[in-house]
Amino acid sequence: MCCLTSVFVLLGPRAGIIFWWIFQPVRWDLAFSSWLWPVFGFLIAPWTTLMWVAVATNGVNGFDYVWIALAVVFDIATWSGSGYGNRDRIPGRTA
Repeated sequence: MCCLTSVFVLLGPRAGIIFWWIFQPVRWDLAFSSWLWPVFGFLIAPWTTLMWVAVATNGVNGFDYVWIALAVVFDIATWSGSGYGNRDRIPGRTA
């Protein structure tokens, strides 16, 4: 169950990025001026990338920053949760 949850958390936002980009490429062109940021977001911060595309088409202002901050927290939680979940696999680590 734990591995399945990890797969959905790691693939979920990345799959969302791929499908959203396929079905609405114009929205992605409006949100990003370069191809570098979406690729970086796909690899490192997928939740933040999805939220940026959701709020950036009309310009980021006001409450949009709260949504982006929440997505950053999700990305940090994803990375730290996977590290915590695999802590027993570190060679030489004693419980």
